[in-house]
Amino acid sequence: MKSLALLAVVVLAVALPAQAQDASQIARVRAGASCPGCNLFQADLSGVDARGLNLSGARIRQADLSLATMNRTRFTNADLRDVEAYGGVFSSSNFSGANLTNSSWVGAYLEGSSFSGATLSGANFSGAQLDRATGLTQRQLNMACGDASTTLPGRLTIPSC
Repeated sequence: MKSLALLAVVVLAVALPAQAQDASQIARVRAGASCPGCNLFQADLSGVDARGLNLSGARIRQADLSLATMNRTRFTNADLRDVEAYGGVFSSSNFSGANLTNSSWVGAYLEGSSFSGATLSGANFSGAQLDRATGLTQRQLNMACGDASTTLPGRLTIPSC
């Protein structure tokens, strides 16, 4: 009987839908409103021009931030795994504690942004500008990759992709 109950719990857990994106929250962010803790999973935020947003703790996983301008935006503790941010402008943004695993920041402008405690495993920073970025450690960068045109603060280096 116990194994039947356990099987029922497992089946229910697998059958429940994954936490889907919230269209109204995505629309708010596209319009330039802050949305801390929002579910922006797979959101199309490409080309968004919104500065100084608070997206702390938001689930932005697999979202498209390509060519977005989001200067001074707070991404603290946000889930940015698998994000595509090609050519985006995120100067002076705060990525502290954020998870950027397997995200792509190719050609992104990240000068003056904070990365204290951020997870950069598998992140691609080819051609990205990270001058004056703070909180970056060599250990974090060793888990990411870039290219000869990636600019970094101080004597930090990044492995080639």
